[in-house]
Amino acid sequence: MLKNVAAVLLDGVHPFELGVVCEVFGLDRSDEGLPAYDFAVVSAEGPVLGTHVGGLTVSTPYGLDRLEEADLIAVPASDANVERDYPPALLDALRRAVDRGARVLSVCSGVFVLGAAGLLDGRRCAAHWRHADLLARRYPRTAVEPDVLYVDEDPVITSAGTAAGIDACLHIVRKEQGPEVANGIARRMVVPPHRDGGQAQYIARPLPASSCDTIGPLLAWMDEHLDQEVTVEQLAARAHMAPRTFARRFQQETGTTPYRWLLRQRVLLAQQLLEATDETMDAIAWRTGFGTAGALRHQFVRALGTTPNAYRRAFRGPQAA
Repeated sequence: MLKNVAAVLLDGVHPFELGVVCEVFGLDRSDEGLPAYDFAVVSAEGPVLGTHVGGLTVSTPYGLDRLEEADLIAVPASDANVERDYPPALLDALRRAVDRGARVLSVCSGVFVLGAAGLLDGRRCAAHWRHADLLARRYPRTAVEPDVLYVDEDPVITSAGTAAGIDACLHIVRKEQGPEVANGIARRMVVPPHRDGGQAQYIARPLPASSCDTIGPLLAWMDEHLDQEVTVEQLAARAHMAPRTFARRFQQETGTTPYRWLLRQRVLLAQQLLEATDETMDAIAWRTGFGTAGALRHQFVRALGTTPNAYRRAFRGPQAA
């Protein structure tokens, strides 16, 4: 049973990510029938730590010895987590915790600390999409999933940027103490107990255009005619190539196939229209080349893990949907 929780901090800690852990596990809500956790904020680098907010500091009387009794150890983001060495005593404490059956949780860049401790080896993990490539290069024995909000590879739970820490914390509560407790905490926090989709919907990630004269002009034409159905043969003819030569050249210069390039650009255009216009789903489907609202929804969910209506609500408010 989850009873004892510790958040361990490094210098430059991000107050919001720390606050997420404190809000879920650090408040006594027993008057509402919710569990109260034995919660402590632990410093890995002295009694007073700086934050990434100018002038704000965090002080705590607890050192790393407090981690030895924790059922869950959370590592919030820190301003220097991505590029620094970590105290060996902290890495040892995290490894011992996992060995004795405790869980560890990272919020955003806290995942780099777990990687340094060797706790990501052979496991999947989540990371903020901005850090995913670097994390994968630095710790090649882990499988980084940049499109999800969190990954549960019990006893190691990793979450993506900022608010994804809320999702991961509530997931742990739901797993340990049931949906009623998780829903009660979420209600107090005025957040959804479970969010649809992953972080893919928040990534500005258009596919790179080629600068080569053979494909560049064609990409511009394709981007301007996303509403039209075209075949590889038609595109090859426009590029004055044989279909097989065209398909091979397109893959070389864009890193993907013509179909996938068109699909991604159509989803991007749909995102823009959902954010900036009041057009109906049928109209957006027609403008983006999906044809029907059903086809738009299907491809949107496949690409981003959420529906067009949910995406519009997230970026424009409930009244927009």
